[in-house]
Amino acid sequence: MKILTRICLNYCSFLNSFGRNRVFRTRLKLTGEHNLKYLQTNLFGYRSFTSEATDFPEKSVKKLLEHATKVYEGREKDRCEIMEVLENQEVEVLMQERLKIVENIRTLEELIKIDKDMKLLAEEEFTSYSTSLRDLDIRLLNAISSNLGREYCENIILEISAGVGGQEAMLFANDLLEMYSSHLIYLGYTFTLMEKDMTAQGGIRHASLTISGRGSYEKLRHEAGVHRVQRVPATESSGRIHTSVVSVVILPQPSEIEVSLEDKDIRIETKKSSGAGGQHVNTTDSAVRILHIPTGIAVECQTERSQIKNKALAFIKLRTRIYEKKMNEQTSTTKRMRRSQMGFKSRNERIRTYNFLQDRVTDHRLPDGTMHELNRFMQGGPRLDEMHEKLQETFQRKVLIETLEDVEKGQ
Repeated sequence: MKILTRICLNYCSFLNSFGRNRVFRTRLKLTGEHNLKYLQTNLFGYRSFTSEATDFPEKSVKKLLEHATKVYEGREKDRCEIMEVLENQEVEVLMQERLKIVENIRTLEELIKIDKDMKLLAEEEFTSYSTSLRDLDIRLLNAISSNLGREYCENIILEISAGVGGQEAMLFANDLLEMYSSHLIYLGYTFTLMEKDMTAQGGIRHASLTISGRGSYEKLRHEAGVHRVQRVPATESSGRIHTSVVSVVILPQPSEIEVSLEDKDIRIETKKSSGAGGQHVNTTDSAVRILHIPTGIAVECQTERSQIKNKALAFIKLRTRIYEKKMNEQTSTTKRMRRSQMGFKSRNERIRTYNFLQDRVTDHRLPDGTMHELNRFMQGGPRLDEMHEKLQETFQRKVLIETLEDVEKGQ
């Protein structure tokens, strides 16, 4: 693994997912979805790097790296919230290496000032250090970029709600639920269906899942927003195309430490479950309703036959709702990069269109966001994962650009 890492570092000026996979296929002769997925997960983890550092103005990049170096040494106040990134092990190793090279260059410069006869001898070494610094800065910029705005939340809640479009919107909401369920299995994540409000026609009004897995928030946050579907419903006799929308919300699931629930603030009620479910429905008090008195937030859960399981799921949902409320109340003081990530959660943003007549799906946040073979895409797996990686790379680039701008403004 160390050898593979070194190959990719030495022979790739970029380390994005597509570049990595191309190297694995062409230079390392590794083929097969399993091999590529194993290397992606175990060698690199889920990390999306920016495009080549040369895409950005050299002056801006230099200012950012100099600022990061001074912040790391404690010689300058953090102006772009980069201190967390500098604590990353990979970034720290590169920063230490950069400091050594910079110190060697300074020593040479001082030596030349003292002894003019050393100038010719020092020129070759100076050129070598300068080249090493330039190459290192590209790697350091990529490492900083890949860690900017990161979210390490591994437990999330995914909610799907049918919007405008009536029964067709509800049917598509169920299609999305099936797509996400298949995709979560592909990713190896564990998930539990918390809520599923079904219709007689097989659609869903609302559904929610709890999801656990490494990098789950980073992987799935790009799904948050309004999904638009254009297709001819099965019930449409005239062949007219209907346009419907479904909203998806991705919420970080807080831990008990982040949201403390005291017994005196909680009111728990039980009742008989309702809806489909056979003999068990309306026979036992398995449904649970929990009210958080200070905030007035109430949640219900009746998906499980066990009251104990429903109670546990309801508490997860309640903590998430309280967490979201607190996050909204603190928006004015939340860090800029964190706010920019939450921008992908907008319920009013049309993020993607599924056009069944044209057999395509288009993500409106990407310049090349159109994919064909829509039925394959709706199965989850590699196609959806490819779109997520494109979105992640676009997002990381956006955060890096904002960081470069912040450094420019601070000077």
